[in-house]
Amino acid sequence: MSYSFISPPNARRFVLSNATLPAAAVAGYEAPAAEGLVRADIVIADGMISALLPPGEAPVELAKSDLKEGMVWPCFTDMHTHLDKGHIWPRNANPDGNFQGALEAVRADREAHWSAGDVKKRMEFSLRCAYAHGTSLIRTHLDSLAPQHRISFELFAEMRDVWKDRIALEAVALFPLENMADTAYFADLVGLVRKKGGLIGGVTRMSADLESQLDTLFKAAADNGLDIDLHVDETDDPAAETLKAIAQAVLRNRFDGTVTAGHCCSLARQDGETAKRTVELVAEARLAIVSLPMCNLYLQDRYPGRTPRWRGVTLFHELAAAGVATAVASDNTRDPFYAYGDLDPVEVFREAVRMLHLDHPLDTAARVVTTSPADILGRPDMGRIAVGTAADLVLFSARRWSEFLSRPQSDRVVLRRGKVIDRSLPDYRELDSIVGA
Repeated sequence: MSYSFISPPNARRFVLSNATLPAAAVAGYEAPAAEGLVRADIVIADGMISALLPPGEAPVELAKSDLKEGMVWPCFTDMHTHLDKGHIWPRNANPDGNFQGALEAVRADREAHWSAGDVKKRMEFSLRCAYAHGTSLIRTHLDSLAPQHRISFELFAEMRDVWKDRIALEAVALFPLENMADTAYFADLVGLVRKKGGLIGGVTRMSADLESQLDTLFKAAADNGLDIDLHVDETDDPAAETLKAIAQAVLRNRFDGTVTAGHCCSLARQDGETAKRTVELVAEARLAIVSLPMCNLYLQDRYPGRTPRWRGVTLFHELAAAGVATAVASDNTRDPFYAYGDLDPVEVFREAVRMLHLDHPLDTAARVVTTSPADILGRPDMGRIAVGTAADLVLFSARRWSEFLSRPQSDRVVLRRGKVIDRSLPDYRELDSIVGA
């Protein structure tokens, strides 16, 4: 185990002194801020944050690590991933990088290979990556076409228990809403999701049946006490308005669970007035929106021999300004929907800042991978630095935003309950036996 830039004390009580914190991810501590960054001494006792004090005010008798203004963040929340798809790229690549190619490649791979053993090995690999990078909370979507729903949800429940002290895990059933027409399948899926403590999700598509499909979904969710997380308008077609239909369905059904919509790309392709009305509906319905900037930049507006004309992301600023809960997440990792990625929220954050223009100023940008997704997932105890919370922290040598966003921060140190973890990343060769080199 190596600590690239600092070795915090291995003590029951100690201080991380002279630290720089993103104010948007800090609760209960007031200090002068510069571009959303505040200075503090963080006192840790028995794995918990026991005090946040102005620099230099921590008790002198405590063991201490001087961060020399290095940043300290809470551990991250990655609220939209696909752990069951991860790392199949070497085995079944997307032939042309577009959305249809991704769908077909994943279908072929799932039908040929997705046994419990195959999914488990790839899922474990992904979780080891996420943990080493400093993630403590993940929501994953699981492909839930029959019979895969039985295989993957049973495995997920096992993995959630195994990983409970390292990463809190949630799972969403992902399936085309038109498959609800098979009532026996849908009843079995809903019962399984309820039994395993998951969420109901799905892929929405424009059709004459969309309204009735949404009503069926919301009734099933309400009857079974399930929250909802949907894949929405992942297209550059401005006529795709399932986000509006979802907001209307929430209001029409008086649904009081939480509803999250991911992607929502077509909203950025619509004229100003149409988009404005939808944003207002989304705010009224209290939907949460998660943008997946890396995957959408990769897939959207991809046509052979043509330079892309837009970034693929949703109207993030407009939604946030309307009071909508917004966050970003990693989405796919080394699979046909996104050929790259390592489940590293620092990479996601860096790219989101660039693609979504979360800078100038950067005052509240840190929220999109910390407090905002944790709150959307109903975990206000996570994703923030506050007295009385676990000392689950990520330490960086970077002192200012320019330093933080200019390098990958591969020398970071991760603390869980105040103890340094081994940040060694798994070797891709470990997957050669199932996906090839």
